[in-house]
Amino acid sequence: MTWTGQDPALAALEAPARARLDAIAPLDIERGQVLFSPGEAVKGYVIMLSGRVGAYLMGPNGRDILLYEVAPGQSCIQSTLGLFGGDDYTAEAVTEADSRLVLLPRSTFFDLLDTSPNFRRVVFSAFANRMQSMMQLVENMSFLRVEERLAALILARATPEGHLEMTQADMARAIGSAREVISRRLDRFTRAGLITHERGQLSIQDRAGLENLVRTPTL
Repeated sequence: MTWTGQDPALAALEAPARARLDAIAPLDIERGQVLFSPGEAVKGYVIMLSGRVGAYLMGPNGRDILLYEVAPGQSCIQSTLGLFGGDDYTAEAVTEADSRLVLLPRSTFFDLLDTSPNFRRVVFSAFANRMQSMMQLVENMSFLRVEERLAALILARATPEGHLEMTQADMARAIGSAREVISRRLDRFTRAGLITHERGQLSIQDRAGLENLVRTPTL
Protein backbone atom coordinates (compact mmCIF):
# COMPACT_ATOMS: atom_id res chain seq x y z
CA MET A 1 0.00 0.00 0.00
CA THR A 2 1.28 3.49 -0.83
CA TRP A 3 1.57 5.94 2.03
CA THR A 4 -1.38 8.02 0.84
CA GLY A 5 -3.54 4.92 1.16
CA GLN A 6 -2.97 4.91 4.93
CA ASP A 7 -5.20 7.96 5.42
CA PRO A 8 -8.83 7.98 4.18
CA ALA A 9 -8.71 11.68 3.30
CA LEU A 10 -5.52 11.31 1.26
CA ALA A 11 -6.77 8.09 -0.32
CA ALA A 12 -9.72 10.08 -1.67
CA LEU A 13 -7.49 12.52 -3.56
CA GLU A 14 -7.57 12.65 -7.34
CA ALA A 15 -5.26 10.10 -8.98
CA PRO A 16 -2.73 12.69 -10.28
CA ALA A 17 -2.47 14.30 -6.84
CA ARG A 18 -1.98 10.93 -5.14
CA ALA A 19 0.68 9.94 -7.63
CA ARG A 20 2.55 13.16 -7.04
CA LEU A 21 2.42 12.72 -3.28
CA ASP A 22 3.43 9.06 -3.39
CA ALA A 23 6.55 10.04 -5.33
CA ILE A 24 7.81 11.75 -2.15
CA ALA A 25 9.53 9.31 0.21
CA PRO A 26 8.46 9.40 3.90
CA LEU A 27 11.04 10.29 6.54
CA ASP A 28 11.61 8.11 9.62
CA ILE A 29 12.67 10.23 12.59
CA GLU A 30 13.59 9.02 16.06
CA ARG A 31 12.07 10.38 19.23
CA GLY A 32 13.67 13.54 20.61
CA GLN A 33 14.78 15.04 17.29
CA VAL A 34 14.25 18.75 16.66
CA LEU A 35 12.39 19.29 13.39
CA PHE A 36 12.53 23.08 13.38
CA SER A 37 13.47 25.96 15.68
CA PRO A 38 12.45 29.63 16.01
CA GLY A 39 13.86 31.83 13.26
CA GLU A 40 14.24 29.07 10.69
CA ALA A 41 12.52 29.35 7.33
CA VAL A 42 9.55 27.05 6.81
CA LYS A 43 10.72 23.91 5.04
CA GLY A 44 7.41 22.64 3.68
CA TYR A 45 4.04 21.16 4.56
CA VAL A 46 4.13 18.33 7.09
CA ILE A 47 1.96 15.21 6.78
CA MET A 48 2.20 12.91 9.80
CA LEU A 49 1.90 9.19 9.09
CA SER A 50 2.74 7.84 12.54
CA GLY A 51 4.15 9.04 15.85
CA ARG A 52 3.70 12.44 17.44
CA VAL A 53 5.38 15.84 17.26
CA GLY A 54 5.10 18.58 19.89
CA ALA A 55 5.41 22.28 19.05
CA TYR A 56 6.72 24.34 21.97
CA LEU A 57 6.89 28.07 22.60
CA MET A 58 9.82 29.33 24.67
CA GLY A 59 9.18 32.24 27.04
CA PRO A 60 11.67 34.97 28.01
CA ASN A 61 12.11 33.31 31.43
CA GLY A 62 13.35 30.10 29.81
CA ARG A 63 10.14 28.14 30.41
CA ASP A 64 8.41 26.56 27.47
CA ILE A 65 4.81 25.48 26.98
CA LEU A 66 3.23 23.01 24.61
CA LEU A 67 1.34 24.89 21.91
CA TYR A 68 -0.02 21.79 20.21
CA GLU A 69 0.80 18.26 19.18
CA VAL A 70 0.71 16.85 15.67
CA ALA A 71 -0.55 13.29 15.32
CA PRO A 72 -1.52 11.41 12.14
CA GLY A 73 -4.34 13.27 10.41
CA GLN A 74 -3.48 16.59 12.07
CA SER A 75 -1.65 19.59 10.65
CA CYS A 76 1.31 21.64 11.87
CA ILE A 77 -0.08 25.15 12.09
CA GLN A 78 3.41 26.68 12.23
CA SER A 79 4.24 25.15 8.85
CA THR A 80 0.90 26.07 7.30
CA LEU A 81 1.03 29.67 8.52
CA GLY A 82 4.63 30.00 7.38
CA LEU A 83 3.79 28.75 3.90
CA PHE A 84 0.80 31.05 3.53
CA GLY A 85 2.33 34.12 5.17
CA GLY A 86 6.01 33.70 4.46
CA ASP A 87 7.01 34.02 8.12
CA ASP A 88 9.73 32.00 9.85
CA TYR A 89 9.02 29.47 12.56
CA THR A 90 8.35 30.97 15.99
CA ALA A 91 8.21 27.67 17.91
CA GLU A 92 10.33 24.56 18.27
CA ALA A 93 9.05 21.19 17.09
CA VAL A 94 10.34 17.98 18.66
CA THR A 95 9.37 14.38 17.95
CA GLU A 96 7.78 12.96 21.10
CA ALA A 97 7.80 9.42 19.71
CA ASP A 98 9.45 7.63 16.83
CA SER A 99 7.68 9.22 13.88
CA ARG A 100 7.12 8.82 10.18
CA LEU A 101 6.22 11.90 8.19
CA VAL A 102 6.24 13.38 4.73
CA LEU A 103 7.54 16.87 4.01
CA LEU A 104 5.96 18.44 0.94
CA PRO A 105 8.22 21.04 -0.68
CA ARG A 106 6.74 24.51 -0.96
CA SER A 107 6.34 24.29 -4.74
CA THR A 108 4.54 20.94 -4.57
CA PHE A 109 2.25 22.21 -1.81
CA PHE A 110 1.09 25.25 -3.79
CA ASP A 111 0.79 23.33 -7.06
CA LEU A 112 -1.50 20.81 -5.39
CA LEU A 113 -3.58 23.58 -3.84
CA ASP A 114 -4.06 24.98 -7.35
CA THR A 115 -4.82 21.71 -9.11
CA SER A 116 -6.50 19.40 -6.56
CA PRO A 117 -9.81 20.44 -4.98
CA ASN A 118 -9.68 17.44 -2.65
CA PHE A 119 -6.20 18.37 -1.46
CA ARG A 120 -7.40 21.91 -0.75
CA ARG A 121 -10.23 20.49 1.36
CA VAL A 122 -7.79 18.30 3.30
CA VAL A 123 -5.45 21.22 4.00
CA PHE A 124 -8.10 23.73 5.03
CA SER A 125 -10.08 21.21 7.08
CA ALA A 126 -6.93 20.29 9.02
CA PHE A 127 -6.06 23.98 9.39
CA ALA A 128 -9.53 24.79 10.73
CA ASN A 129 -9.38 21.94 13.24
CA ARG A 130 -5.96 23.07 14.41
CA MET A 131 -7.13 26.67 14.84
CA GLN A 132 -10.05 25.40 16.91
CA SER A 133 -7.67 23.51 19.17
CA MET A 134 -5.50 26.63 19.53
CA MET A 135 -8.57 28.59 20.63
CA GLN A 136 -9.26 25.85 23.17
CA LEU A 137 -5.69 26.19 24.45
CA VAL A 138 -6.14 29.95 24.94
CA GLU A 139 -9.43 29.33 26.74
CA ASN A 140 -7.93 26.70 29.01
CA MET A 141 -4.90 28.82 29.88
CA SER A 142 -7.11 31.82 30.59
CA PHE A 143 -9.98 30.32 32.55
CA LEU A 144 -9.07 26.85 33.90
CA ARG A 145 -7.14 26.41 37.11
CA VAL A 146 -3.99 24.28 37.21
CA GLU A 147 -5.89 21.49 39.00
CA GLU A 148 -8.40 21.27 36.17
CA ARG A 149 -5.78 21.32 33.45
CA LEU A 150 -3.65 18.72 35.20
CA ALA A 151 -6.56 16.39 35.87
CA ALA A 152 -7.68 16.69 32.25
CA LEU A 153 -4.14 15.94 31.05
CA ILE A 154 -3.89 12.82 33.21
CA LEU A 155 -7.25 11.54 31.99
CA ALA A 156 -6.37 12.23 28.35
CA ARG A 157 -2.87 10.72 28.40
CA ALA A 158 -3.32 7.70 30.67
CA THR A 159 -3.74 4.22 29.24
CA PRO A 160 -7.14 2.50 29.51
CA GLU A 161 -5.72 0.75 32.58
CA GLY A 162 -5.02 4.13 34.17
CA HIS A 163 -1.23 4.25 33.87
CA LEU A 164 0.79 7.23 32.68
CA GLU A 165 4.52 7.54 32.09
CA MET A 166 5.32 11.24 31.99
CA THR A 167 7.75 13.43 33.88
CA GLN A 168 6.58 16.37 35.95
CA ALA A 169 8.55 18.67 33.65
CA ASP A 170 6.66 17.31 30.62
CA MET A 171 3.34 17.74 32.43
CA ALA A 172 4.26 21.33 33.21
CA ARG A 173 5.13 22.01 29.57
CA ALA A 174 1.89 20.41 28.41
CA ILE A 175 -0.38 22.60 30.53
CA GLY A 176 1.68 25.78 30.67
CA SER A 177 2.78 25.61 34.28
CA ALA A 178 5.98 25.06 36.30
CA ARG A 179 7.39 21.72 37.47
CA GLU A 180 7.27 22.81 41.11
CA VAL A 181 3.56 23.61 40.77
CA ILE A 182 2.89 20.22 39.19
CA SER A 183 4.76 18.47 41.99
CA ARG A 184 2.58 20.13 44.63
CA ARG A 185 -0.64 19.37 42.75
CA LEU A 186 0.31 15.72 42.28
CA ASP A 187 0.95 15.45 46.01
CA ARG A 188 -2.53 16.89 46.64
CA PHE A 189 -4.06 14.41 44.19
CA THR A 190 -2.26 11.59 46.02
CA ARG A 191 -3.46 12.70 49.46
CA ALA A 192 -7.00 12.90 48.07
CA GLY A 193 -6.74 9.30 46.85
CA LEU A 194 -7.06 10.23 43.18
CA ILE A 195 -3.68 8.88 42.05
CA THR A 196 -0.45 7.26 43.12
CA HIS A 197 2.79 8.53 41.63
CA GLU A 198 6.53 8.14 41.72
CA ARG A 199 9.30 9.39 39.48
CA GLY A 200 7.98 9.47 35.90
CA GLN A 201 5.07 7.10 36.59
CA LEU A 202 1.50 7.67 37.70
CA SER A 203 -1.53 5.44 38.26
CA ILE A 204 -5.14 6.59 38.49
CA GLN A 205 -6.89 5.35 41.62
CA ASP A 206 -10.14 7.32 41.32
CA ARG A 207 -11.05 8.15 37.71
CA ALA A 208 -14.47 9.51 38.68
CA GLY A 209 -12.82 11.82 41.19
CA LEU A 210 -10.49 13.23 38.53
CA GLU A 211 -13.39 13.67 36.13
CA ASN A 212 -15.35 15.50 38.83
CA LEU A 213 -12.33 17.70 39.52
CA VAL A 214 -12.28 18.79 35.88
CA ARG A 215 -15.91 19.85 36.18
CA THR A 216 -15.84 21.33 39.70
CA PRO A 217 -12.29 21.91 41.00
CA THR A 218 -12.11 21.98 44.79
CA LEU A 219 -8.55 20.98 45.66
